[in-house]
Amino acid sequence: MLDKIYVALIHYPILGRENQIISTAITNFDIHDIARSCRTYNVKNFYIVCNLPAQKEIAKNVLKYWIEGFGKQYNPNRNDALSIARLKSYYEDVLQDIRSIEGKDPKVVFTSAKPRENIVSYPQMSHIIRTEESPLLILFGTGWGMPEEIRETCSYELEPIRGFSDFNHLSVRAAAAITLDRLIGEEVIKTIK
Repeated sequence: MLDKIYVALIHYPILGRENQIISTAITNFDIHDIARSCRTYNVKNFYIVCNLPAQKEIAKNVLKYWIEGFGKQYNPNRNDALSIARLKSYYEDVLQDIRSIEGKDPKVVFTSAKPRENIVSYPQMSHIIRTEESPLLILFGTGWGMPEEIRETCSYELEPIRGFSDFNHLSVRAAAAITLDRLIGEEVIKTIK
C-alpha cells in the first residue's frame, strides 16, 4: 500500500572498511536531500538512525532549525520535507515506532550496492508495495553497507542500482531518490492504472 511506506537511513550498525561494526557520521546533505525525496514520494516517515550522542545532537539542531526555528519561515518547503524526519538511536526503535503507528510490524526491504543471491527486482518490489497489507520500511546504509545481522531481519532484498559503466559508487541520497522513483514514481504508478 502506497500510504504505509517508511524509509530509514542507518548510521549504526554499519560495516567499516575492515568489515567491522561502526557508527558513521550524519551529514547535513543526507538529512535534507533524503527527506526531500521522501516527501516528494509521499513516504510517511524518514528515520535517521544513529547511536552517537554528539551526532544525534547535530541532527537535532538541523531539524529544530528547519522545523521550529528561522528556517520554518525562511523556506517552508524545507520545513515541510523535514517534518517527516525522525531521529532514532537504534534500528529496533524504528521498528517499534512503525509498530505503534500501524498496529503491526513492517516488512523490511534491504538495499545494497553489492550483488547478492535471491534479490527482488524493482518491478517485483513495486508490485509488492502496491499489494502488501503490512507497512514497508526501506533501509539505506551508509559506510560500507549494513551488516548481516540487519539483512537477516529483512523480508526482501532489493536488487542493486546499476548504471551503464563499471563504476558503482552512488551517494546514499542519490540511491534513495533513484530507488523511490523506480518503486513508486509517477511513471511506475501510471503503468498500474
